[in-house]
Amino acid sequence: MNNTNLYIGKDYIQHFASGERVMGTAGVSNNNAATVTPYEGEGLSAEMRTYYSDYLIDNAEPYLVHDLFAQKHRIPTGGGKTISFRKYDPLPKRTSPIVEGVTPDGQDFHVSVVEATVSQYGGYIELTDLLLMTAVDNNLCMATKLLGAQAGRTLDTISREVLSGGTNVQYGENAVSARHLLVGGKESGNHYLTVDCIRRAVRFLKSQNAEKIDGSYVAIIHPDCTYDLMNDPNWKTPNQYADSKRIFEGEIGKIEGVRFIESSEAKIFHAEDLYEGQRTVPVTNGTADGGLYLQGNTLPDRWIIVNGKRVYYSASKCYTDSTKQNTVDMSGAKVNDIVYPGEAGAEGRDVYSTLIIADNAYGTTEISGGGLEHIVKQLGSAGTSDPLNQRATVGWKASKVTTRLVEAFMVRIETTSTFESGNN
Repeated sequence: MNNTNLYIGKDYIQHFASGERVMGTAGVSNNNAATVTPYEGEGLSAEMRTYYSDYLIDNAEPYLVHDLFAQKHRIPTGGGKTISFRKYDPLPKRTSPIVEGVTPDGQDFHVSVVEATVSQYGGYIELTDLLLMTAVDNNLCMATKLLGAQAGRTLDTISREVLSGGTNVQYGENAVSARHLLVGGKESGNHYLTVDCIRRAVRFLKSQNAEKIDGSYVAIIHPDCTYDLMNDPNWKTPNQYADSKRIFEGEIGKIEGVRFIESSEAKIFHAEDLYEGQRTVPVTNGTADGGLYLQGNTLPDRWIIVNGKRVYYSASKCYTDSTKQNTVDMSGAKVNDIVYPGEAGAEGRDVYSTLIIADNAYGTTEISGGGLEHIVKQLGSAGTSDPLNQRATVGWKASKVTTRLVEAFMVRIETTSTFESGNN
């Protein structure tokens, strides 16, 4: 039996993991399409194949936004796994007048190249014949639903992690110089998201001549930070848009030339407990040669914070960074000083990323024909490796890569929040 390909538009990741039903047209594609390959094997009608493929994308999930504002490109089949994005540097001003009758020197232009290599991702669930025959629930439907959620969140997170690794970072209102200095939960001086944070980021983007997306910069914001921003007296209820159809799903407002798109999948930098079930430990002694002795078991190699200083801890020694080349003088550490996990904010507090994005800041691509694919193998389809027709599988596979193109066209604002990782 031939496969039937269903093609889904450029926002396929969002549709795939949202509650929206998206029906494709067999054999019709476009430049931003993804394919869903339904069931293989005998005994399934076209209607049943369409039903299960549609069920895969019919699943309520967090609003997935991290691919919406990327340059989207495809590598043609047979074109390799690596794509090159090219950026032309602007020409300098020519303020000197030319001499009458004399041809001026020609100019060179400079092209910078960003390369990215596509990788494959996927997952599947195995279903036994006995389970399919005896279970009260339709486990094939449920497996398809769970896989749809997994695929959508996976592909969105791949892009999110790339964007969150950018080098253009602003800590709160630029009051501190590093993530581990961001504080929250105090009576005053908290580094929560404010309108001034946004203004500073916008000022930077404008100074870089970063182009807007449909007339605005775009922010991806976590709901916890939305709460803090809306509590800022400078936040104003946004004006009605002239074209209400162009409001993005999840958009909560617009201020300072930035449209805010809310998603619970926005990046949170979280530091794990020092020990299982133990957030902090006390110091027992600190020495000038970098030695730091802690109460309890030996910690694995990791970042810690003690007396506001972030150091890399390994085998009772503290270093300036994870290469463990230079030790840090810890003689100032006193007995019973509290040690906190060091991968997030002050005292280990969660830190939230709010991304302010301009046009052409990043790109994503996939191999033609290798986009999002729904794959089902029926009982017995494995041949001699399944001689009693006992196992069926349902899964998904996708090819994807995301890369930052111009660091100066995106600002990551890091702040704490009134809330911490959903502990509301």
